[in-house]
Amino acid sequence: MWKLKVSQGDDEHGLKSFNRHVGRQYWEFDPNLGTPQDRARVELARNHFTSNRFRAKQSSDLLMRFQFARENSSIGYETKVPLAKVNNSSGTEETVKMALRRALGFYSTLQSHDGFWPADYGGPLFLLPGLVIGLFVTGALDIILPSQHRQEIRRYLYNHQVLLINIISICLVEI
Repeated sequence: MWKLKVSQGDDEHGLKSFNRHVGRQYWEFDPNLGTPQDRARVELARNHFTSNRFRAKQSSDLLMRFQFARENSSIGYETKVPLAKVNNSSGTEETVKMALRRALGFYSTLQSHDGFWPADYGGPLFLLPGLVIGLFVTGALDIILPSQHRQEIRRYLYNHQVLLINIISICLVEI
């Protein structure tokens, strides 16, 4: 199972940076991570995204949300506060408090321990093919990208291929 890692500010993986990689986010694969129920939930979310990929282009960071909800559930905010029915004329103080508690609970579970809110970056759709081609040409594909990474890259490209084809088509029309 995949786990979103947030840099602690040390020189991880032999990489160097001016800010010691504070705030750097990356995914790490651990085959023993999570319970069977967690793995089933992730697989269900993957299948749901794949079957709805023509309607919703983004994953909504579901894997990260599952992970952070599990890790941040002990923060103390109420994440399961019931929805309040509000109409325009009856905004009571209790309704506002309930809405604020829900908002705090929701956003606190999405916040990483270093204060950032990690999110999906759409850049891989144009960066990833160049990386894969470059690694393939240099013979470093298997060295740099383990099999789990290659599997997720294939899944990502498959789920976004219609969008990728549209982008390529637009580029070709422009030429």
